[in-house]
Amino acid sequence: MKIGVLVSGRGSNLQALIDAYQLGKIKGNIALVISDNPNAYAIERCKKHQIPYEVVLRKNFPTKRDFEREMVRLLKEREVELVVLAGFMRILSEEFLSAFPMKVINIHPSLIPAFQGLNAQRQAIEYGAKITGCTVHFVSEELDNGPVIIQACVPILPEDTEESLSEKILKFEHRILPQAVKWISEGRVKVEGRKVIVEGAVYGTLPVNPMLEDFFW
Repeated sequence: MKIGVLVSGRGSNLQALIDAYQLGKIKGNIALVISDNPNAYAIERCKKHQIPYEVVLRKNFPTKRDFEREMVRLLKEREVELVVLAGFMRILSEEFLSAFPMKVINIHPSLIPAFQGLNAQRQAIEYGAKITGCTVHFVSEELDNGPVIIQACVPILPEDTEESLSEKILKFEHRILPQAVKWISEGRVKVEGRKVIVEGAVYGTLPVNPMLEDFFW
């Protein structure tokens, strides 16, 4: 499966995908990376690993529709089959999503539907939650509310700050995003309403050490 990745920042989740492909854990390739930020460190990762990339700036287009149509054109040109939002800081319209029906996924740093939108880690701490985590989900028109593919739980300790909690969650993001892409690329994911079924998946507790190499099922 050819995937396209949309990024806006440092691209650590992009790097997790690159590593998974290079280790042979996911079959296929990253066909294109699109950034809406010319200064994103994700671009340097693309250069290092010789991954095709494009910078598409919103300010260069008269409307959001034109901006999104250009991204769709570039992705289609590369025959992208799955679009992965890995820290892409823009809300996509129904027109974009309809170009890739149920083929756009996102990684969000909370157990959605809890703590949607920006600063999810801060929201969790301020709410007094004891457990948060991260979610890979299909993207819908409603922000951070599409069908859930996989989640990982992270405890919130009394001493946690927004920064420390973010770092803990990020380690699990780097595990579950490649896992979701692997499942989809193998044709194992089925969606029934809001329920996502993964054929042959082992459900339950993730390894205590998120860096364990046998995490991939």
